[in-house]
Amino acid sequence: MEIQILPLIIVVAYLVGMLTVGAVVSKVQIKNAKDYMVAGRRMGLFMVAFSLSANNIGGGCTTGLAQKAFGDWGLSAVWYVLAASIAMIPLAYFAPKIRKTMAVTIPEVVGRRFGKFSSNFTAILSVLSLFCLTSSQIAASGGVINALIPSIPLNVCLIFAGIVIILYTTMGGMIADQISDLVQFGIILVGLAIATPIVLNHAGGWSAISAALPGEKLNLTQIGWASIIGYFNYFCTFLAGPEMVSRFETAKDEKTAKNAAFVSAILMAAMSIFPTLLGLAAFALQDQLPGLAENGSNAMMIVTGHYAPGVVTGLISAAIICATMSSADSNLLCMSTMIINDLYTGLGGKKQLTDKQTIFYTRACNVLSAVVAILISLAGVSIVAMNTFAFGIRCAGPFAAYGLGLAVPKATKNSGIISIICGTIAFVVWQIVGGGGTWMFLMPVVAGCLVSTISFFVVNWIEWGRGVAPAPSAYLTDEEVARKIAEESAGR
Repeated sequence: MEIQILPLIIVVAYLVGMLTVGAVVSKVQIKNAKDYMVAGRRMGLFMVAFSLSANNIGGGCTTGLAQKAFGDWGLSAVWYVLAASIAMIPLAYFAPKIRKTMAVTIPEVVGRRFGKFSSNFTAILSVLSLFCLTSSQIAASGGVINALIPSIPLNVCLIFAGIVIILYTTMGGMIADQISDLVQFGIILVGLAIATPIVLNHAGGWSAISAALPGEKLNLTQIGWASIIGYFNYFCTFLAGPEMVSRFETAKDEKTAKNAAFVSAILMAAMSIFPTLLGLAAFALQDQLPGLAENGSNAMMIVTGHYAPGVVTGLISAAIICATMSSADSNLLCMSTMIINDLYTGLGGKKQLTDKQTIFYTRACNVLSAVVAILISLAGVSIVAMNTFAFGIRCAGPFAAYGLGLAVPKATKNSGIISIICGTIAFVVWQIVGGGGTWMFLMPVVAGCLVSTISFFVVNWIEWGRGVAPAPSAYLTDEEVARKIAEESAGR
């Protein structure tokens, strides 16, 4: 295999840029713990929206999506990402509520309402999940670097990717993370927006492409309604996803958080269209495209490289690679934040850390956690298996306690605790019986969230009838908010 020079140059430039941003942000922007963990709660609309989008767009939603369009799914492949963009719309209802909590993590909010046990249990589930996700992203990043430079052993590439992630995340925290998200997603979106019409134009326009495609390729429901509906599990994973919630917490106000969800929906909708069209174009033009894999695994890059300028192809390729690495730093930062913010204090640690102590301990946790994640990635555990387990275990149980805990003021303490336990058990049962796939028409994560929601309302219905008092509010009082803002301003 040959070294891919242009993408490699761009990747190296991007990584150097990431490290530079991390160093500058650490020196100039990180004044207190909130700056490090939630970007000082001062991020604007497009920074939050692009960061939300970047956390959901990587290789699977770009090159993988084009491959699905090239293959059996055809035009219906658009649902793979379009469902995620639609899921952002109801999330906009929760976004201002999330920002209003003035919290740092999901377990912090769950603990306010339903007590220490629910907070610790939620934090343990989330940290376990984020360990798996960080490991899988390091494995994916190392694999991509190995593809660019085949002469370097895979294990060396994995360690290199892990070291870069450690340095970047440890230095710059959430601010640097969001800057990289903005750049990375912007490059992919602009690159595909330029490349797609160029490719379509060379193919004679959409009318010529559609005429060359079999009828089933243009069927928007080719994958089946069961699969389409199943993809709406995105809402479950978004609402109880630490990296998504942390983005809303960085918004400068509640209105910004809400509008960012809508803008992110638009951005991801665009990202669902471009790779799908390129995959269909590659299928229609496959006789003219040497080197195209039979299953279309390289469809997007082959058709783009054949018709679009080299620099556009290089930028897209590099941005997709760096998107994988960027997802790893988001997961790593969320995991370290929960360990220090929730588990350390919740399991008997020092109750009140200074800003300097919080930043130091969180950075140290970044390093230690990433080293463990690197070791897991070296073990060669299946990336798909890790991701499937991780996304489900972190949200199936806490889904109702967190999401409905924000929206149902009269919820009782027991409703939150029992829903977390029942949802988690349901997820594990579905995961085992269904082998990680669909069982009784439900994916494990959807089944877990459904059981969590039902148990939440059943317990509330019983306890409301018995006159049980509501759990404490998830939101701070006006006086607590004023004091919190004053403390953060003083620290800055």
